[in-house]
Amino acid sequence: MGLRKIKREKRELREQALLRFTKEKQRNVMASPGPKSFVIVLDNLKSSFNVPKIFRSAEAFGCQAIHLINIEPFDPAPAKGTFRKVPAVFHEHFNDCYQQLVSEGYTLFALEADNDNSLVNTRLPEKSAFVLGNEGLGLTFDITNYTSLKSLSIPHYGVTESLNVSVAASIVMYEYIRQFP
Repeated sequence: MGLRKIKREKRELREQALLRFTKEKQRNVMASPGPKSFVIVLDNLKSSFNVPKIFRSAEAFGCQAIHLINIEPFDPAPAKGTFRKVPAVFHEHFNDCYQQLVSEGYTLFALEADNDNSLVNTRLPEKSAFVLGNEGLGLTFDITNYTSLKSLSIPHYGVTESLNVSVAASIVMYEYIRQFP
């Protein structure tokens, strides 16, 4: 196969994914909040793989909504239809999301790998919002600028510095459900 043909096929796949995203985003406006009182906040994640996987877990765990901050269009196919079931709220900047969630009574928690406050040792409030940052860059904002934002970490014992963000999101959702069955 020639290089030109490979590039054309990749471009066509990206175009098809964008069409799926546009179609599913329009359907997402009809999504109903899940039965549990938590939300997930995705801060500047690489959209291609992890975002749709997080939608699948969020639907399974009954998430109210997913707030997406500065996230490019993604292929919703790996979400297996759950992108149209979990409300998506799009923001350009974290501050807008933060202000909205605080005004709705949520307590926000940022997941940080190097934090001493363990998720499993923390009693979560019923209205919790979990902020997950970019896989390589972390959070796009200075956490000290948000005094009510609390930091949490997921305990791990290997040499790997952090977990995959979709795995971390699933663990946080499971812990929430464990505390609020």
